[in-house]
Amino acid sequence: MSRPPVRARAVTTARRVPPLPPVLRRLPPRRLRPLHTRSQPLQPRSCDGGSEGKAVEQLQSALNEHGASLAVDGKFGKLTHGAVKDFQRTHGVQLDGVVGPETRGALNGGAASISGGGTSAPAPAHSQQAIVDAARSQIGTSYSWGTSKPGVSFDCSGLSSYAYAQAGIDLPRTSSQQVAAGTTIPKSEAQPGDLAVWPGHLGIYAGGDTVIDAGRTPGAVTERTIWGNSTFVTFP
Repeated sequence: MSRPPVRARAVTTARRVPPLPPVLRRLPPRRLRPLHTRSQPLQPRSCDGGSEGKAVEQLQSALNEHGASLAVDGKFGKLTHGAVKDFQRTHGVQLDGVVGPETRGALNGGAASISGGGTSAPAPAHSQQAIVDAARSQIGTSYSWGTSKPGVSFDCSGLSSYAYAQAGIDLPRTSSQQVAAGTTIPKSEAQPGDLAVWPGHLGIYAGGDTVIDAGRTPGAVTERTIWGNSTFVTFP
């Protein structure tokens, strides 16, 4: 008696993956952290500033006048940053590569312009009006950081130093030095020709509620209404 043919069975193999150890099973899934890049230090905004544009071009020109050899391209890159630090190192300014008030004052020659401890002789009434008239004569002149060029361009402290000079009064060049040289008074005691002051900015008080100032906005010397919480500085 013959046996029936044996059918071949398909043999399949499954690859078994060993389970994870208990310690690994308790670990939470890892999450990727976003990458962050560090940027170059930028100039602070007080009357001026920015990482690109005309203000940087003016900074580069000023650095070149002090011995740097920068391309005046309006870009605050590594070479400009290095030139700022070189300037700070040679002029005894805080070495941080940032163009703050102290560095701007040194670039503008503010320290050299201080005479007699930064104080001024008392201003008589006719001088006060001469200050206002001088500032008013420059209405419409363009705003430009670090300049004091009648009929061409001013920054805020450049306008005030120019206006006071027309009345025979010598003021320091930078806004912080001008404020420090004067006496802070309430608005009720302010007279036309005194300084109206905000953080990082100032103008010539014109009486009433108006001030004549050179500001980044609107980009020119204007006579406008006083805004915000200003203080007032006089030179008694």
